[in-house]
Amino acid sequence: MPLPILYSFRRCPYAMRARLGILLSHQSVLLKEIILKNKPESMLKASPKGTVPVLILPNNQVIDESLDIMMWALEQSDPNHVLPINQQQTQLTLALIKQNDTTFKSWLDKYKYADRYPEYSAIHYRKQAEAFILTLENKLKTNKQLLSDTPSLVDYAIYPFVRQFAHVDIDWFNQAPYPKTRQWLYNHIESELFLSIMKKYPLWLESQQMVTFGQLETTK
Repeated sequence: MPLPILYSFRRCPYAMRARLGILLSHQSVLLKEIILKNKPESMLKASPKGTVPVLILPNNQVIDESLDIMMWALEQSDPNHVLPINQQQTQLTLALIKQNDTTFKSWLDKYKYADRYPEYSAIHYRKQAEAFILTLENKLKTNKQLLSDTPSLVDYAIYPFVRQFAHVDIDWFNQAPYPKTRQWLYNHIESELFLSIMKKYPLWLESQQMVTFGQLETTK
């Protein structure tokens, strides 16, 4: 059976999210690590919006939203039991991910690229983004993870973006009044799972072979 093909960019938090879902599900894909400034025609043909990640299944179905890729993978196999187990967990998970992907990501982009948004300072944009970080901090005062003491879909879907936020000014983040969020983040990004999804692969060009990402580590 042919493997799905995943177009990815190593440092994109959306692509990180997709790779996390694939590894958590013990699936394998053929990885095409691309350059965002030189997007391959084959990817644009499959998904004209031109953003990563893009997953192409063997039946030619295209999944080009990161959360949908996570859900596809975990619905195939969820050995770590990270999917929500009831309607309440599902609602909490989707609500927090939506807040991350809309309000927080918008302020994060302005904070990271403040020179492109000269209306306000980087500190102003950071303070707006901190509202979401405070939400996480309060949740983590009750549990080790966002919904319970074990990591679930919502943790894996969100922490790549908090990592991006932290790295805009890591010195500030390391002394900011969010110790629970900091510990939660570092526990994730220092994990074997995260180190595995951040392994560097050769950039893929149309003429090159594809690397297998996931349970298999071969070249095809």
